[in-house]
Amino acid sequence: MADLDLATFFLALLAGAIRVGTPFIFVSLGECLTEKSGRINLGLEGILVSGAMAGYAVAYLSGSAWTGVLAAGGTGLLLGLLHGAICSLPRVNDIAVGIALMVLGTGLAFFLGKSFIQPQAPSLVAIGLGGWSEDERVRSALSINVLFFIGVALAFVLHWGLRSTRWGLMLRLVGDHAESARALGYRPVLVRIAATAAGGFLAGIGGAYLSLYYPGSWNEGLSSGQGIMAVALVIFARWQPLRCLWAALLFGAAGAIGPALQSVGISAGYYLFAAAPYALTLAVMFITCRPNQTLSGAPGELSLTR
Repeated sequence: MADLDLATFFLALLAGAIRVGTPFIFVSLGECLTEKSGRINLGLEGILVSGAMAGYAVAYLSGSAWTGVLAAGGTGLLLGLLHGAICSLPRVNDIAVGIALMVLGTGLAFFLGKSFIQPQAPSLVAIGLGGWSEDERVRSALSINVLFFIGVALAFVLHWGLRSTRWGLMLRLVGDHAESARALGYRPVLVRIAATAAGGFLAGIGGAYLSLYYPGSWNEGLSSGQGIMAVALVIFARWQPLRCLWAALLFGAAGAIGPALQSVGISAGYYLFAAAPYALTLAVMFITCRPNQTLSGAPGELSLTR
């Protein structure tokens, strides 16, 4: 019986890591792309919430969940473009702009999304990989949304692209040494704006996952700080897309500990375990924030390296 409970717990933990970790994948990959250009975007929380609201609203009005995903990505792209354009102005601090963007994005989402709290929008469908099993728990655990597979594929594409393509080398050069990139004829300002906009697009898709699949509704407490935690996740992953993928699943597993324990009948301390992702964020920052480790692998033009 104990072995069965243990197997159920790990199965629930794996399923939870995928479900909770999927938005982390998109947000962290977006921020990784942005920071590779030498810019940091602390406004991811605002982009994530705005994407969730826009995706849910458009899905409800259009009747198509995938139209909602595109709308969420477009919203994130516009906010990322705004961040990139403002940060390109002289004597503008990207960290301060990111905080302002977080407030702007969440404020607009809360204001414009009030009328969409009650209506039910169509949800994104999941791919059932557990049809071979007669156990309902196995089938539920192996019901995985297609956005997860897209996120995994994107991590590998970005890993390859940053290492082996011209645009990847250009992005890394701009992020490491803007003067050298300028001497080679590149325009760092435009590269950073494009990277920040692309990062916002991915963060917006992460928001759409929250409202259209898991937990699958729009409300003002939907994000729970995942956008902010993604910044710590990227530092923990040392600005490498594949490490962002594994770190996102780790953060997802931390968020799934409480529900996994409930699946085996342990409900004591549920709210304490719900704080695990935040505790993990603090632990990651404490472990990595050392003079000889913190900036290892960091792009040279990032604000935190200066």
